[in-house]
Amino acid sequence: MRLPRRAALAALAMPALAQPAWPTRPIRFLIPWSPGGVLDGYLRLCFDHASQELGQPFVIENRSGGRGTLAAQFLVSQARGDDHVFAHHHLSVIRHPLLTRSRSWDSIEDFSYVMQQSGFVFGIVVHASSPWRTLADLWAAARAAPGGLNYATSGVATTNHLAMEELCEREGVQMEHIVFRGASDALNAILGRQIHAIAGSNTWAPAVEAGTLRLLCVWTRERLAAFPDVPTLRELGYGMVVTSPWGVAGPRGLAPHIVARLHAALARAHRSEAVQAHMRRFDMPDEYLGPDEYLAFARAQIERERVLVQRLNLSID
Repeated sequence: MRLPRRAALAALAMPALAQPAWPTRPIRFLIPWSPGGVLDGYLRLCFDHASQELGQPFVIENRSGGRGTLAAQFLVSQARGDDHVFAHHHLSVIRHPLLTRSRSWDSIEDFSYVMQQSGFVFGIVVHASSPWRTLADLWAAARAAPGGLNYATSGVATTNHLAMEELCEREGVQMEHIVFRGASDALNAILGRQIHAIAGSNTWAPAVEAGTLRLLCVWTRERLAAFPDVPTLRELGYGMVVTSPWGVAGPRGLAPHIVARLHAALARAHRSEAVQAHMRRFDMPDEYLGPDEYLAFARAQIERERVLVQRLNLSID
């Protein structure tokens, strides 16, 4: 259909609305965990790949502590309006407002969801010299000495902490919860025989492969290719799959074209051979979602987390 002559001339006279260039300076990225580990390695590989496409480097800042919420706190309190600051986003950030009566953030409105990437590979490990060869052995020892055994995580009300408490509750055992700022700190403690177990992400994998730690179970849907003899929680009768999907978010109100450009670059990086090889090496689950799907996941997850927090009567106040 042809436009009327006057309308056609008006359309030709209107300048094309070009999107502002982005990025125009290095992209600051906050990781709320200690340096090192599988997640850190994945992100650095992704950023190496994406920076070539975007023409700007990613500058990584590790901000451990605060149950993995320090990066989110920065996005909400100090990065609003800054379209060159992003952070690793995970379930503890989504869960946090449900655990406190004080104002923290709105898990939907205060963030711009860019991309879901992967998830944690959780499992329970003990020192290889310990007498516990199976998860049932650990429960039996904990049952025989209530409160006498401990386990480590990276924070109170983190996903692995909640899952471990649910397991203890179902088994009728009491274990002391020890909090470390990061997975590497907990790893050093168990190698030094200062704690009994770790319920955490697979920073423990090299030590298990080296024979200094023993992996009792994994929390993924299927057994890990690297440890095919280790059972999943599903196989052990718990019916639980715990991967705590995570991704990338920015401060609230990011322009759609910025979200789209960063997502496109990170999605291509995610599919690159170097990143896929890293994921295969460490049995990382592929939890990819685009911006709209990631936001929808967060909305649904809030309701699931609300039920869990109320059932376990959890609070950090």
